[in-house]
Amino acid sequence: MSRIPVGAASRRTFLGLAGGLAALAAAPGPARAQTVQTKARIVILGAGAGGTAFANRLARRLDGATITIVDGRQEHWYQPGFTLIAAGLKPAAYSVTRTTDWLPQAVRLIPEHAAAIDPVAKSVTTTGGTRLEYDYLIVATGLALDWDAVEGFSTDMIGQNGIGAHYHSPQAAEATFRAMDAFVSRGGNALIGRPATEMKCAGAPLKLAFLLEDMATRKGNRANVSITYTAQNKTLFGVPIVSEKVRMLFGERGIATAYDHVLKSIDPARKVATYATPDGDRDLPWDFINVIPPQRAPQVVRESGLSWADKWVDQGWLEVDQKTLRHLRHPEVFAIGDVAGVPKGKTAASVKWHQPVVEDHLVAQIQGREGRETFNGYTSCPLITRVGRAMLIEFDYKDNLVPSFPGIIPPLEELWISWLMKEVALKATYNAMLRGDA
Repeated sequence: MSRIPVGAASRRTFLGLAGGLAALAAAPGPARAQTVQTKARIVILGAGAGGTAFANRLARRLDGATITIVDGRQEHWYQPGFTLIAAGLKPAAYSVTRTTDWLPQAVRLIPEHAAAIDPVAKSVTTTGGTRLEYDYLIVATGLALDWDAVEGFSTDMIGQNGIGAHYHSPQAAEATFRAMDAFVSRGGNALIGRPATEMKCAGAPLKLAFLLEDMATRKGNRANVSITYTAQNKTLFGVPIVSEKVRMLFGERGIATAYDHVLKSIDPARKVATYATPDGDRDLPWDFINVIPPQRAPQVVRESGLSWADKWVDQGWLEVDQKTLRHLRHPEVFAIGDVAGVPKGKTAASVKWHQPVVEDHLVAQIQGREGRETFNGYTSCPLITRVGRAMLIEFDYKDNLVPSFPGIIPPLEELWISWLMKEVALKATYNAMLRGDA
């Protein structure tokens, strides 16, 4: 008997819709804006989702520009796939391609990391000593996972002794699944939570808690599994209506919640995690724990003088206008992706909507006019609640729900079609974005 009813619409109809959306994402994009002649020197820091997509867009939009992308990573990671890997639904290879697979020939790749940014001299120095002068700088470095901030933890522990950390890498997500699978077979206490900093895809820890509960249920061992979600404050999600929905679902699934708990350290020998709380440190025992560390801008960004000085001071996000993503003090600098110091938008879906805004304002500046496009904080989270079910959560800066398919996909309902958006259509859309087609 199916656990995934689809209501009045047929399974075939839903499959057709999801498949059609995936095909649409993979199709050539709309007619492009007129190319612009320029000799501008443009440096892009980072060849992740934001940097790669923008490099492809600029290579087509600008004729005569020198476009250089700086990134020392040889692999490109499809990070939205990490949760599926941790659920045992995809292999690690599902999220791995080569950085060079996605870059156009017109763009020069320097396979080194940025070591220093000088926004006054308008230059970037790489770890290999190359100095790049720029007219425009696109900071798309992503963020840094501060593993050292969790005392007692090291990344070589992942997959062993009941320890997971699926944010680390595709391989770590796969190792996390093995640890989860072993845990649900034997039972015990599980701890899943998030850091107190801003983070990429804040729904990912919630998804993992739901998936762990589903794994235990399907194994027939749910009665022997206890799951506690450690929330960093008094909410489960930044959008109040979504937070309440998750609270209700956690109650239905028997997932306990410990509010105002921020992970400080783990003791693998004793299998005890220590959390900072308003009432002092608290120790919780675990048989499985998924570690997600504090997240900050990369060190090169934090040391550049481009970060906010009066907010997120411990995290270093770029000081940009939240509507244009242009730096407030250095107008030739823009942010794309997780490194942007804006209230929402640390998801791959947000990156998609950063692209046309930054392109519009950059090209307008080259042409000596004002840009028109604005970013409204669009953030999307296909919130998996069990294998085969998800809620397609989309919202803006004002915490308004902004569904892409109003009347078709209710955002707060657990639906099979929303699951297909995550499992089938999302990667095709992401790949189209990387090519500059979405």
